Amino acid sequence: MKIAVQQESRAAFDTWGPWALLVAGTVAAVMSARPVGMDRSGAAVSAVLVAAAAVVQGYWARVKRKRSAPNRTDVCLYLLRWAIGFVLAWINPFFAFYAVTGYYTAGIDLPRRLVLPGLFLTAVTMAGSEMGGWPPHGLVLWLGFFLVLAVNMGMVSVFTRYAQREQAHTLEQAATIAELGRTNTALQQALDENAALHAQLLVQAREAGVADERRRLAAEIHDTIAQGLTGIIAQLQVVANAPDLGTARAHLERASSLARHSLGEARRSVHNLAPVALAAQGLPEALKTTVAEWAERTGVRADFTVTGTTEQLHDEVSATLLRIAQEALSNAARHARPTRVGVTLSFMGDEVTLDIRDDGTGFDPAAVPERTLPHSRLRSSGGTPIGGFGLDGMRARAERIAGSLTVESEPGHGTAVSARVPLMRDDH
Repeated sequence: MKIAVQQESRAAFDTWGPWALLVAGTVAAVMSARPVGMDRSGAAVSAVLVAAAAVVQGYWARVKRKRSAPNRTDVCLYLLRWAIGFVLAWINPFFAFYAVTGYYTAGIDLPRRLVLPGLFLTAVTMAGSEMGGWPPHGLVLWLGFFLVLAVNMGMVSVFTRYAQREQAHTLEQAATIAELGRTNTALQQALDENAALHAQLLVQAREAGVADERRRLAAEIHDTIAQGLTGIIAQLQVVANAPDLGTARAHLERASSLARHSLGEARRSVHNLAPVALAAQGLPEALKTTVAEWAERTGVRADFTVTGTTEQLHDEVSATLLRIAQEALSNAARHARPTRVGVTLSFMGDEVTLDIRDDGTGFDPAAVPERTLPHSRLRSSGGTPIGGFGLDGMRARAERIAGSLTVESEPGHGTAVSARVPLMRDDH
């Protein structure tokens, strides 16, 4: 902004300054004509030269608008204006008001190599007028003329160097501003690209969230409705082979209870996918109930233990551990044929650990890929399907809340499933 104002001010002076100085010199010469002894012939010559100076200045103004750098025409016009100013100052020293124009325009009207000579010519005119007019009379006045000329040239040299330094600084500032403009443009382009990339990342994150939610829904359905239906089918198969009506009625009641439980899970899943067992009780009570119902349904001895100081866990942590326990118990019932199962919930500082151990047939964990397809099936040593969606689902659940799941097993020596998750407390 400051540079632009300076450039506008200089352009205004270059346009109107010479005219103002010509008018000022003419007025001063007219007012001082009698004291300096200017006769009629001098006045007539001065009038002609003033008119010539006006013509030169008008023509020069039109020439300047058509070029960007000094040329030979500018040099000739500068010399012509100097000559007019020199003669006018010879006739009347007060015309030095007009002659001084050369000091201010030499830097822009002359090539760099001719600036100092042009300034010297102007200094000669100014020194003569300062000594009382041309020509100096006597040796003393000539010595005074050369002294004044030397002083003028010294001052011109100092101011010229200062002006050149300021001009170089101005050009450097202009270049810096231009570079900043280019940098700002590049920065704006980068910001626009970042905004587009951010929008793309949001779309990708949304798509990833949808895919993750689909996997979570699939796991919920598998762990709730699918397990409930499996239990109902198992109870109905027992009913079909029941030896008496009492046994059949007992299994029918279990099947009915499982159906109601599965219906509750389905409704709860539609609402917020939180397990029904956690709606009215904490995780330890829900696990205890789940283990007891599983033992009653399968006829296998199952024990539940809590260690450490019980904490009120975040809903997501509670739901994750309960689903892992349900899936591990379901896998044990379907594949392991155990005679005893132990479930332990441990609160250990900043972690919660859930361990499910059985003494069933076991399997070789090395034979199970770390990530299996949702409907893949491997065979245990007893020929029973293992792995599949349940194992991947448990691991995915634990990892979703920054936890981990490990499986230790050996054919004929049972299986141990251990889930470790961060202890995130309920803020409510």
